[in-house]
Amino acid sequence: MIEQNAFQKLLEENDGRLPLLTLDEFFEGNTEEDSIAPNDGDFGRPSIAKIWELMQNLEKMPGVAWIRIELHNDTEIVEYGGKEVLVLAGESPIICTSLSAPELETLARCEWLHSGGVEEWDVSSADSLFSCRPPVPEGFRCFAIVWD
Repeated sequence: MIEQNAFQKLLEENDGRLPLLTLDEFFEGNTEEDSIAPNDGDFGRPSIAKIWELMQNLEKMPGVAWIRIELHNDTEIVEYGGKEVLVLAGESPIICTSLSAPELETLARCEWLHSGGVEEWDVSSADSLFSCRPPVPEGFRCFAIVWD
């Protein structure tokens, strides 16, 4: 999981815009099941470890340029036990791909994830809200896996 100091530095360098995190920055060492799709955690959504494994495998597939985790604005640094702690709140995996939406929904196993499927993610408007987005290759689009 991204270290708190690195997270704060990204916020400062990018006018407070939340960074899009790599899979490792979001998932590695993250055991908080409620850190992504919390409303579906008790209703069949796979564990955070299984979601990470699926996303890692998906990112290696032909036609997928990159995957990042879009953070919810509930992401915050809180005081806990006398020290500051970064609490990540993932909104959606963002997948940059040349695949169609139906192809991606199948490969991303949206039904197994108990998600509502994929929605195209508007890169130009998202850039005003988020930082650290890799380039989108020509012929590729970005989709968000949505739960709500």
